Amino acid sequence: MLILVTGGAASGKSAHAERLLCAAAQGARLYLATMQPFGAAAQARIARHRALRRGKGFETVERPLGLAGLELPRRYDGILLEDLGNLLANELFDPAGAGETAFGSILAGIAHLQDCCETLAVVSNEVFSDGLAYPPETAAYIRTLGRLHAALAARADAVYESVCGILLPLKGEQGI
Repeated sequence: MLILVTGGAASGKSAHAERLLCAAAQGARLYLATMQPFGAAAQARIARHRALRRGKGFETVERPLGLAGLELPRRYDGILLEDLGNLLANELFDPAGAGETAFGSILAGIAHLQDCCETLAVVSNEVFSDGLAYPPETAAYIRTLGRLHAALAARADAVYESVCGILLPLKGEQGI
């Protein structure tokens, strides 16, 4: 099963994704973190997410790049990928990342993760509705994230958007 949960910053999407995954995957669960701990703000956010999932039975692996090459110690009932926006930025802008082939690299990595678990929940950012003009690199990032969302939503069993802390089903259970 593939679940996609999108939403704006601080919309509750991570908490919703954790709850959905915990309901679907009763056994071994993995939290796959993609955020690179650059600076105090990123480190504080990482610490907050660790505290939020404490006691929920997650193992944690930090992997900011190259999901297709990730070797896991076992098969999991559920994997939570947090988050697609960070992963894309890492793949596009980190010198060790996939660069122009980020789209295909990420989809291959997600397919690999699906082979490693029964249920994969992917968390991502909704960054498409502000209507602002951006520099070319940022605009390319936004377009690629949109393409990833469309590709994953097409494959997903369930798609949700978190808005103001409310989880809205878009596809799957109670969705279209």
